[in-house]
This record gives sequence, C-alpha cells and structure tokens, in this order.
Amino acid sequence: MIAPSILSADFARLADAAESVGTADWLHVDVMDNHFVPNLTLGLPVVTSLHRATGIPLDCHLMIDDPDRWAPGYAEAGASNVTFHVEAAADAVQTARAIRAAGALAGLSVKPGTPLDPYLEVLREFDTLLVMTVEPGFGGQAFLPDVLPKVRLAREHVRAGHLRLFVEVDGGIAPDTIEAAAEAGADVFVAGSAVFGADDPGRAVEALRTQARAAMTVQ
Repeated sequence: MIAPSILSADFARLADAAESVGTADWLHVDVMDNHFVPNLTLGLPVVTSLHRATGIPLDCHLMIDDPDRWAPGYAEAGASNVTFHVEAAADAVQTARAIRAAGALAGLSVKPGTPLDPYLEVLREFDTLLVMTVEPGFGGQAFLPDVLPKVRLAREHVRAGHLRLFVEVDGGIAPDTIEAAAEAGADVFVAGSAVFGADDPGRAVEALRTQARAAMTVQ
C-alpha cells in the first residue's frame, strides 16, 4: 500500500494534490504541534476539510503532545487510520481503544531510537505499527536503514500470528529505498517528495507500488 504524504504537497492546493494521487491506498497526513516535534503543520480543521474533499482514506500521523486527549477527535473527523507516538502517550492502550471506538484503525509509531521489543504486547491493541525511518518533524530527510531490524521483528511476529497489523514505514521512502523496506517486511509505504516532487504524482505512486510488490515476492 502506498500512502503519499501531503507534507510534501502544496498546502494551498491540498484537494488538487489528493486528486493527483487518486490511485493511492491511503493519503498520509502529518499533524505536528511544534512541541513533540520542532515543526508546525496542520490540524483537525484541515483533516475535516480533506475528508470532505477526497475519497482516499486518510492516514493521520499525530506527532503531538497529549495524543490521549486529541487522537480520538481525528477518528471522529473521518480519518481511517490514526497513529500516535508511543513516546508521547500516557496510556497507549486506552487511546487505541478510544480511536477504534470512534471508527478508525489505531496506529502506534516509534521514533528511530525507540526500541520495539518493550511494546510488542501493547501492539496487540493496534491495527498499524508505524516505524519511523527518519527522525520525525520534517520531510525530505535521508532514509535510515538502521531501523529496518524493527520492521523485520514486527513482520516476524505478524507471520507467527502473535500480531495482526499493518507494518508501515515513513521517511525517505523513494525508488532507491522502498525495496529494502519491503524486503524487511513493510507493507505500507509513506512517500512524500518521491510522489509530490514528481512530474506525474499518480504515475509515481504506481511505480513505487510495482517496486514494493516485486521486492515483497522475494521475501
């Protein structure tokens, strides 16, 4: 699944950006509060408007403080998947349950330096694991291959039946990195500049999907 990140799109033309990637599986929406990460992007009103403007499921990635308070509201606004950071959550399980009760999938994200092992049991409450392949906060960063062992670990637990969730990667995903992420076990790929920086974003989505599928068949 390919999830283009609108962080790399023209914020004055978000509806047009969504239309340009109409075959995408999810539309990734980075919500930043200038507290949890040193950047400020967009929030709930924009997500509400985007939900009205596109039929692509919205994949909201909350890089914010106090997600326990704010995350369920994004599900209520129409997001299909709401992901928050374990580093910011006071009660990740309760927040996941609140997101699900509001009608969305619940996702848990980990920064590059956060180990996955302590959260394997908690992940039973989630539908998505988002492994950050860059430090969260800004688009256009270089992919960090050192985090791929976390992707492999998650995929091993999914294959063993211990977990049932999407394994998503976000950061530096492009034609020269997506195959490594797919081979490691990712099945959802967030791509920003590789899509919206292309002459034809829709064609870029399809090309990335083709690469990922080919790499997944050799796992």
